[in-house]
Amino acid sequence: MAVLNEEQEMLRDMAREWAVNESPVTEFRKVRASGEPEAFNRDAYATMAEMGWAGVIIPEEHGGSDFGFMSAGLVVEELGKTLTASPLVMNTVAASAIVLGGSDEQKANWLPKLASGEAIATIAVDEGATHDPSKIETSVSGGKLSGTKAFVHEAHGADLFVVAAKDGLYLVEKGDGVSLATRKLTDQRSHADVTFDGAAADKLANGGDGLLDDVLDRARVLTAAEMLGMAQQVFDDTLAYLKQRVQFNQVLASFQALQHRMADLFADLAQMRSAVEAGLQAVDGGFGVARAATIAKAEANRVMHTMANEGIQLHGGIGMTDEYDVGFYLKRARVLEQSFGSSSYLKDRFAKLSSY
Repeated sequence: MAVLNEEQEMLRDMAREWAVNESPVTEFRKVRASGEPEAFNRDAYATMAEMGWAGVIIPEEHGGSDFGFMSAGLVVEELGKTLTASPLVMNTVAASAIVLGGSDEQKANWLPKLASGEAIATIAVDEGATHDPSKIETSVSGGKLSGTKAFVHEAHGADLFVVAAKDGLYLVEKGDGVSLATRKLTDQRSHADVTFDGAAADKLANGGDGLLDDVLDRARVLTAAEMLGMAQQVFDDTLAYLKQRVQFNQVLASFQALQHRMADLFADLAQMRSAVEAGLQAVDGGFGVARAATIAKAEANRVMHTMANEGIQLHGGIGMTDEYDVGFYLKRARVLEQSFGSSSYLKDRFAKLSSY
């Protein structure tokens, strides 16, 4: 496990306490039942912003705390454990794009709003069913952006879109020239196809040619951090179930075959944690970010996929019933596994990075 400083430990403990007490899975059930396209509780997100979580990676001069991505990952991990529905991950990634590539004016205009929760941002990159930044067709002419982005996370609550076009990243505010078509995915969160038709666009011109890759790497490590929290919770819940469920007059945890399966999952979880924390540390350190982020997301995909499957199987048939929470983790996992790179995409990316 990563060695945390005192401030990081306090931040993690605060996030853990709040998530358990104020945002358990029952709160996700309420969000799901509401049917609102935003698919998150705005009051809960306002509380997160008040606690400073929306500004963890934003510089102090723009209203943030500048605690870095490791600190952001600690918060996201705890929220992942309770399936807290919020735009925090996407807002943080979008804010990082402005931090990396924005002008002084763009930073002064948007970062304080994103840190305080006054505004919410997300990123819009993919244009097809699979993640492939090399196939972007969105274009800008005369300051007007046109194109369609697929499966945009947290699109319904976003005030600002960081949009990938052929020649770079652009800031596009919701409003004229921006329309959403809701996509219902298995995780019951906010996803939409977003069409930009001559929408006013403001380019992030200071990040260089690699800005999109830098932003996507940050999306990968934060998504992996959420998956780490989910995997930890599925493991804990499954272990607790095995310790209390009686079959053939014996507690399930007493069967050696099940003990071996849980031991394998424990080892996988430790490896996943190592990869995710290494990715977060690489972003903060600015060294080897592309490889570390690719490994973090690939390992998160592998372990979370296995953990979700095993969690369902070890719960038996009841695992997929709505009464039990473990099925929600599998559904969220399947969406996140495809976000910002499937396992096959990430393996290919790592091979190409290693050949340079």
